[in-house]
Amino acid sequence: MTVKDTQNLIKDMMDRLYEDESFLPEESGDARRRFFQSGTEILTTTDKIIKSSIRVSRDNREIERIPAFRVQHNNIAGFYKGGIRFNNLVHEEEVENLAILMTLKNALHELPYGGAKGGVVVHPNDYSTRELNMIAKKYVQRFTTDIGPTHDIPAPDMGTNEQTMDWMTGEYKTINPGKNYLGAFTGKSVENGGAKGRREATGRGVYYSYKWLLHEWAKSIEEESQVSAGIHRKQWHTLKALLDKNKEGKPIDMAVQGFGNVGSVAAEMADACPDVRNNVTAVSDHQVTLRRRKGLDIPKLAAYQMKHRQLPSTERELEEAGVEAEIAGPEQLVFEDVDVLILAAVEDQITEENKEKVKASVFIEGANAPIDQHADRYLHDNGCVVIPDVLANAGGVMVSYIEWKQDRVTHLYTEKEVLEDMTKQMAQSCEKVFVSYFTEGLSSIRNTCYIHALKRLFTLLYKHGKLY
Repeated sequence: MTVKDTQNLIKDMMDRLYEDESFLPEESGDARRRFFQSGTEILTTTDKIIKSSIRVSRDNREIERIPAFRVQHNNIAGFYKGGIRFNNLVHEEEVENLAILMTLKNALHELPYGGAKGGVVVHPNDYSTRELNMIAKKYVQRFTTDIGPTHDIPAPDMGTNEQTMDWMTGEYKTINPGKNYLGAFTGKSVENGGAKGRREATGRGVYYSYKWLLHEWAKSIEEESQVSAGIHRKQWHTLKALLDKNKEGKPIDMAVQGFGNVGSVAAEMADACPDVRNNVTAVSDHQVTLRRRKGLDIPKLAAYQMKHRQLPSTERELEEAGVEAEIAGPEQLVFEDVDVLILAAVEDQITEENKEKVKASVFIEGANAPIDQHADRYLHDNGCVVIPDVLANAGGVMVSYIEWKQDRVTHLYTEKEVLEDMTKQMAQSCEKVFVSYFTEGLSSIRNTCYIHALKRLFTLLYKHGKLY
């Protein structure tokens, strides 16, 4: 989805809220119209876009100028919050769109944060450890006046990790002596004030959103009359068909695109789940798809990926990993003949061009915006279930909030406490979204998420006196 797509969706949902007289009933007539026009303008406008060039000395002594961005969309709900991605294809519009989605995500899950995002135009595999360290430190130097523990709190994203955040935290401390520095970044190593379980949090949340919908909600619905008529019942039958497979002793076939921190953890959760029997038959990363109809050895693949930072892509590497699999190109993953597809790679993987070729019936967006608006509508209208990114991949920012609190009170939460807190919060969000969608007959799960998020944001703007 582009910035324009997201902005238009916000406008459409705000129009629906305006027409819903049960929302903000104390305002009517011209005053209500002006308030909603003002709120829509604020929420579709980005507060600040900061651009810079990072000058880095390469190992070959050449000097390279690298474009870098930090976008702060809105902070009515709290301090700006969002990841920094290192990717050679990242650009300003993408970063702005991701910042808007972060505002909506944090509002949906009722976290005390606004939305921001950062990007650096580099492919991490093309740079040495020394060069990446320099890029990380230079990023902090360029943006230090715009980030901090009570203003804008970055975290890892695509191409960055806890090591990157540790480097950035160290540089922030150097630049700002005597100031609180631990809470300036989240996603740090445990030794540097990070939360236990943070690396696995997003993947756990992605899988949990699917498990909650299937095992907690769909399993509890005994008759279709409990679900709104039309497409909602068709989607309930889609979920019921998966439950029936398990009842018959058959596993639910699943494929996972993107076998990094998010996808590998989600695959491990699916493979080991005691409540829902899954069979992960295909996984992929940027260079390969691995498939095995009987199911892949996910623990061994996860161990190999952790060691080599990629999946095995040759017969020799498969032998080294101790894994049996058929090798195919990475682009084949989305077309696998499976029941459930977890999309944990990058944006725009299912689009208007290839939407009719996909075979799955349930999609979970572990990445940000992997399904474009045309494909999203097509899948929805055909009775498929799409669990959107704004709901599914929030586990990371939930645990980032725990880490931020932990750094302020210098109390280290146990991994059990962190995961219990995240799971409880994710369950509350899933219940809020799925129950209202299927029982109130709302237009889509994604739109339901936006409605809940915008209600919170608009209410805060109204209470703060920001509307005119």
